[in-house]
Amino acid sequence: MLSFLPNWFRGLLAFTLIVANTFFWLPFLLFGTFLKLALPVKAIRKLMTLLLIEIANAWVAFNSAILSLTQKINWHVTGVKGLKKNDWYFVNCNHQSWTDIPVVQKVLNRKIPMLKFFLKQELIWVPIMGVCWWALDFPFMKRYSREYLKKHPEMKGKDLETTRIACEKFKTTPVAVFNFLEGTRFTPAKHAKQQSPYINLLNPKFGGAAFVMGSMGEQMHTMLDITIYYPEGPQGIWGLLTGKVKNIVVDVKEVPIPETLRGKDYSQDPVFKAEFQAWITGIWQNKDQLIEHFKASEVSSLGNSMTQHLNQS
Repeated sequence: MLSFLPNWFRGLLAFTLIVANTFFWLPFLLFGTFLKLALPVKAIRKLMTLLLIEIANAWVAFNSAILSLTQKINWHVTGVKGLKKNDWYFVNCNHQSWTDIPVVQKVLNRKIPMLKFFLKQELIWVPIMGVCWWALDFPFMKRYSREYLKKHPEMKGKDLETTRIACEKFKTTPVAVFNFLEGTRFTPAKHAKQQSPYINLLNPKFGGAAFVMGSMGEQMHTMLDITIYYPEGPQGIWGLLTGKVKNIVVDVKEVPIPETLRGKDYSQDPVFKAEFQAWITGIWQNKDQLIEHFKASEVSSLGNSMTQHLNQS
């Protein structure tokens, strides 16, 4: 809508509006967090959690609206039909830039439960944000280092059990746990350093995903495997806000998580470890081939043959 404005001005305007949007919702989030802390009644806490999630969803929705207002982006999206807000998902995505996060949020907002990250237990002490993450029911995990376990072998498996207990609330409250399996953004230098066998991806890090499925295997039966492709090349947030991103291709695949890969301890079960790595490797090979297909296809033909346009919504 405002794409006729100079790029630098659109970037400054979008950034200002996103900051204003954040400061608008922050007092509501903090007030709801305070009520959840001050009124330790289970029913009230659950109600407050639902309210806080809606506040966070509204923040995401307004950020997406700001993006639509200030940018002219052709969205090509497949695979979002049939997703459920009342189901449990492990969400994985290839990682090229920080733009990936608002892209995934825009595509999935209010189609599945609010995206959440597994956080280290120590992060609960981060000022303001720690208590907000707690109030939003972000799952906190407790991990012991290899060095610690060597000195205290009796603690093996305790970290997984502790996290399972912390995730008890998710037995009745659906959740979508988000993870970049690559662990870091793709760059040619990182790709060369890893000697990655994939053309467009870094090697996946298996442990984090296995830990999530080990902790929440009873509820989490589906992985959403998201592949993002930027035809003009990946850009940072400023590049996104200043109109350098013209087209975004997003493919979402629902991948059933085999029962044999749920609820097990990756660090203690070598058979499970091998099976899990083989499963992720197959997904990664398919993702790499899909990106090659996108690279070989014209965006215009994608729009006619295999995509659903979001019309900047």
